[in-house]
Amino acid sequence: MRKLRLKDLSDIDINRLYRRPKMDFASIQSRIEPIIQAVESDGDAAVRAYTKKFDGVDVGNLFINPASLPVTLSPEEKNALDTAMRNVHRFHREQVISDLQVETMDGITCKRLTRPVEKVGLYIPGGTAPLPSTAIMLGVPAATAGCDVIILATPPDKNGRIPDSITYIAREIHAAGIVLAGGAQAIAAMAYGTETIPKVDKIFGPGNQYVTAAKMALQNSDAMVSIDLPAGPSEVLVIADESADPEFVAADLLSQAEHGPDSQVVLVALDGFDLTGLDNALESQIQNLPRGDVAKSALENSFTVTVNTIDEALQFSNNYAPEHLIINTADADSQIDKIRHAGSVFLGPYTPESLGDYASGTNHTLPTYGYAKMYSGVSLNSFQKSITFQQATPQGLKNLGPTVEKLAEMEGLEAHRNAVTIRLKKLLASNTKLREEN
Repeated sequence: MRKLRLKDLSDIDINRLYRRPKMDFASIQSRIEPIIQAVESDGDAAVRAYTKKFDGVDVGNLFINPASLPVTLSPEEKNALDTAMRNVHRFHREQVISDLQVETMDGITCKRLTRPVEKVGLYIPGGTAPLPSTAIMLGVPAATAGCDVIILATPPDKNGRIPDSITYIAREIHAAGIVLAGGAQAIAAMAYGTETIPKVDKIFGPGNQYVTAAKMALQNSDAMVSIDLPAGPSEVLVIADESADPEFVAADLLSQAEHGPDSQVVLVALDGFDLTGLDNALESQIQNLPRGDVAKSALENSFTVTVNTIDEALQFSNNYAPEHLIINTADADSQIDKIRHAGSVFLGPYTPESLGDYASGTNHTLPTYGYAKMYSGVSLNSFQKSITFQQATPQGLKNLGPTVEKLAEMEGLEAHRNAVTIRLKKLLASNTKLREEN
């Protein structure tokens, strides 16, 4: 990791540190566009062809009922999955938005009611490692929100199978089926629908640059589908002071570095943190990692910046807007109010980011690439939408009608004004008649 001191850097240098490596969107787009078009026009045949091309697998049934698949898990594996699902459910069920009703003025009542997104597609990356944790983080909130149709998509292994852990989770959340495909072809299949794969209303889940580009392209297409959030390579920013154990910090940095060579790993060190101890810990721990070469590549593209104060550290973090923020300082709790931009925050020496990745209860599907400045991570609300209602009594229309008439007149929209005026005239005539009869 490059070692820098904040006070030695110019504003231009600091701003460069906030930037992530550029992705060649034009090149990626040119590669995914034919895939999307083929899936739209040829459906299942195109999905099978691209799965054969990219994953080397001939897939028979593309859409499988999880209840039809065998599952073999040890008691320890099942208990781990169940514990994680319980915690994620507990945290997300508390996020239910109460129905809202407000009388904005006499006779005018406004409501906001929440409804689930009807059909959702959950993308579960595969490739170098199965990710049942992502199936939990997306599937449990979808089920908790009450989505009518939940489908998963994940690439099969060389034998055309998917991990038993993902099948087990799919069963537990009552998923309608699993799409045996990955990449842009799986995203397109869920967005448009095929002969066997249902079309969904919203697509969730992380993926490589091709998956991300496909999601972003399809939400702006005629597929009529939305997505959860833009997400790029995994990120962590660790703030550490003199109280931080270098072995803990090294482990946290490596836990993200092992995701891929393009993972973003940043340490913001306060004066007094043991940087030499960190280097020794990184060298020692990386030797024992099966994905050590991947982690080493990520670290070579990462950096440490030393600052004088915790306020400087937090300002740097807020400008960077990391996916994961770990505050490993003696007074971590007292810094909460100063955090403005982060996907998810881990406080204190005994809260590794791994807890949130797997089982603490918070969601690990988070904004990366600096999008934490304007996006939240996935939550129960991501699987819901709100509908507003309003109702006026005759007196309410009398109270509010003249305001609306004037505003419509100001905008030159006569039909809008007339929709109010015609009712007010009828009410006036009715009231006049009633007085005359009495």
